[in-house]
Parts: sequence; C-alpha cells; structure tokens
Amino acid sequence: MPFYERGPVRIHYEEKGSGFPLFIIPGGGLNSTIGGLSTTHPFDALTVFSDRFRCIAADLRNANPGQSSGPVEGDRPWDSFTDDHIGLMDHLGIEKFMVLGYCIGQPFIWNLIKRAGDRVVAAVLAQPSGHRPEMPTQFYDNNMKGWGPDFVKRRPEVTMEQVSAFLKQMYLSNPDFVFTVSRDFVKSCPTPILVLPDDIPPHPYKVAMEVAMLSPNSQVSLYPWKDTPDKIPLAVRHVRMFLESNRPAVA
Repeated sequence: MPFYERGPVRIHYEEKGSGFPLFIIPGGGLNSTIGGLSTTHPFDALTVFSDRFRCIAADLRNANPGQSSGPVEGDRPWDSFTDDHIGLMDHLGIEKFMVLGYCIGQPFIWNLIKRAGDRVVAAVLAQPSGHRPEMPTQFYDNNMKGWGPDFVKRRPEVTMEQVSAFLKQMYLSNPDFVFTVSRDFVKSCPTPILVLPDDIPPHPYKVAMEVAMLSPNSQVSLYPWKDTPDKIPLAVRHVRMFLESNRPAVA
C-alpha cells in the first residue's frame, strides 16, 4: 500500500492499470476513501477503467475509515485537500491527467481546475455535491455528527471547536453553488466536463444541471442513471466514451 508523504501530510493511494492517467476522487464527503469505491458507489471507477487508463485513487486526508493523515488547516480547507491531490500527481510524475470525482469530487475538481487547469485534460462529475439553499447548513451539520466526533477520538490533539471552525470555513464561508468556484468561473472554463446528475439532499439536481448549462464544453448523462441496476452500465459506457474521446493521442 503506497504512501505519498510531504512534511506532516501522509496520503495513502492505489494505482491500477496503465495508459493515460485518470485520477479518481471517491465520494463519501470527508470520509472519502478508496475502499468506498467498491462498497458504496454505483460503480468502481478504479477497477472499471483500469483496462485502458492508469487509474489512481487516494484516501482523503483525515478520512476516518482511511489511512491518510495531515493537519486540519482551518483557514484553507479546500486548498489543503487540493495540495494533496496536486502533490500526489507530482509525486507520481504525472503532468497531464483526467479526473473523475463522485459527490465531494465536484468542489475538489473545480478547485483543481482553478489551481492547475492546464493539467486537467477533462473531468467527470458523478453524483456531484453542491449547495442547496433550502438546506444551507447540511454539510456542516452532517460532518459535525458523522465525521468530527470520530476524528477527534482518533486525533485527541484536535478539538471539536477546531473541527467546527474548519467546517464553517469549508461550507459556510462561501455558501453557494459548488463552494470552490463561481458561476463565472464555470462559464469561462474550456475544460471538457461530463455531468452525471443525482438528486438527494447533498447532490442537488439543480446545481448539477446549472453546471452543465454554464460550462461551455459540457455533456450530461441520462437521468436518472442509477435508480435501477440496468441503467448503470449505460452511464458507465457514456463515461468511457467521454474519457476515450478526450484522451490525448500521446500520453
């Protein structure tokens, strides 16, 4: 089980397959882990696409079920995770890559594009999370219950007050849209995007479709695509076609 280390940060990651690099960000919010791909996700991109791509996935920093760890950077939560993502690509010697993210992967992907847009060749947003005005504090509330208490048990040097400040900065300091970028940024972004919408409280259909409408080089998969098992292979086929069509001729 390889690890990427940078100062106090230690990121557990896994690779499968060969070919053009595809970075995969599991869902699960702040408990995003590699293991979740095969147990809680509609399809396991790490395995499914490893026949044609060099697939890389990692446990999110400080995910309770995972093996990655690092400081809780309360003043820059999104950027601290993006540091890990970019740092892992650097560690692996990968300059250009595609990215597929579930759930929390949407704000992470947009932050990656904002920070290193020249390196992200194309992106898939599966079940993308986003701000829901009628539930403005749901991510803060859910993580204060579902992530924070277990995390401080494992890391007693961190207090729930620090966890609260971290989550407020992450989800309540810019409570709109996809948290990490503006609508104007999405509207001006040339990166090819494929959206696989969902519609549960953390994954608002309205935000997914707004992203698809604003992004000038976007596609949308069928919806719903995971309500019955027979539809999931069709969505996976669309993802594969999108990845293949955007893969550079020379890796």
